[in-house]
Amino acid sequence: MIRSLFIGASGMTAQKTNLDVISNNIANTSTYGFKLGRAEFQDLMYQAVQAPGAPTAVGYPSPTGIQIGLGVMPSSAGKVFKQGDFINSNNELDIAIEGKGFFQIALTDGSIAYTRAGNFKLDSTGRIVNDQGLVLQPEMTVPTDTVSISIASDGTVSVLQNTQTTESQIGQIELGSFANPAGLKAIGKNLFTETDASGAVNLSTPGLQGFGTLSQGFLETSNVNVIDEMVNMIVSQRAYEFNSKSVQTTDEMLQTANSLKR
Repeated sequence: MIRSLFIGASGMTAQKTNLDVISNNIANTSTYGFKLGRAEFQDLMYQAVQAPGAPTAVGYPSPTGIQIGLGVMPSSAGKVFKQGDFINSNNELDIAIEGKGFFQIALTDGSIAYTRAGNFKLDSTGRIVNDQGLVLQPEMTVPTDTVSISIASDGTVSVLQNTQTTESQIGQIELGSFANPAGLKAIGKNLFTETDASGAVNLSTPGLQGFGTLSQGFLETSNVNVIDEMVNMIVSQRAYEFNSKSVQTTDEMLQTANSLKR
């Protein structure tokens, strides 16, 4: 009977983790390029009171045996890289990826991170950077006398300067992809880094080798469905209540057994 206390407690702990993931999803419904998280669980080891196939009292093999599970534990809390919806921002430095791929961002230590958020800006030197001032890779600088910036679907970046009548190319955006994007490490600020689980990055020009194309003036929104997350929250809450009820019931049964008189 003591066993059921720990089984119920493991269920409560698992649902707390589930609610943490759901809450983070809901909190980021307005975060550009955010990818929703999903908690997954697995059952714990089983105590085999009687193994399947073991002989019964009448000598026949038991068809199922007696196996009692010891609860549940979180097995993963990964990201779901489903395409988010697009919004028209009319900002020439906003870029959305239609299809597979990540923008490359240089971190302060020189390593490369990856993101789906395409809300870029210019820093004081004219470089294209993200919200934190981290530079888009490959690095490119927009001249100070630029009148307009054009970003083609294949990532070609061109500018029209006030002393020119035709555009000139200043750089080429490359996208990265991974065999297992769910294995990327989320480091916050809409950024991911490569891991052994994700596999090595594969770089390509947008629109080639199965990579997505770029859409200037658009942004990819969060792929979180608020209605789904609210339903998941209710389910998680009820599961937590059921597990707490099993703990309470076990406690009452133990109290009853403890109060028995000889």
